[in-house]
Amino acid sequence: MIIGLTGSIASGKSTVSQMLQELGYPVVDADLVARQVVEPGTQTLKSIEEVFGPEVIRADGSMDRERVGAIIFNDPASRKKLNDIIHPAIRREMLRQRQVFLEAGNETVIMDIPLLFESKLQHMVDKILVVSVSEQEQLKRLMERNGLTEQEAKARIASQLPMSVKEEGADEVLDNNGSIADTKRQLMRILDRWQTIL
Repeated sequence: MIIGLTGSIASGKSTVSQMLQELGYPVVDADLVARQVVEPGTQTLKSIEEVFGPEVIRADGSMDRERVGAIIFNDPASRKKLNDIIHPAIRREMLRQRQVFLEAGNETVIMDIPLLFESKLQHMVDKILVVSVSEQEQLKRLMERNGLTEQEAKARIASQLPMSVKEEGADEVLDNNGSIADTKRQLMRILDRWQTIL
């Protein structure tokens, strides 16, 4: 079974991902893959250099994220060009890692994809687990974690799909408003339910 793990910013998805790893489940982490595909010497980075010029590559051969960010920030056309290079590379690498885990004999693989719904990647997984929190809790955690003003935090939250939309698309919703112990109890219950289906 391929489980898609997702949530919204500051929902506690990373905490749940960590719990799953501690339980022995292999995790394909989309954020980590996004960094791996643009490491020095990769084809993806070469393509970025061809499109945006040598000035987006640092002296050590790595991508100058700040410079790339500045180029695409106010330019939707440039952002699309970058996404058209990076997104297929991320998808390919995620599927490759998933395959490696399956071939190694793992029956269940977790695909940790923050923007699962936004990127329309539901087809890559069998079940979707959404880590959810109330808007007030999300706002509070984001402000505390990133040192943001309420306005900045609200803008970050608004840039993603509403929690309610993600919940509608989920096979199971994990309510992460309580304690870590409570979250773990819910997670174990959900995994037990899914294992009995197998």
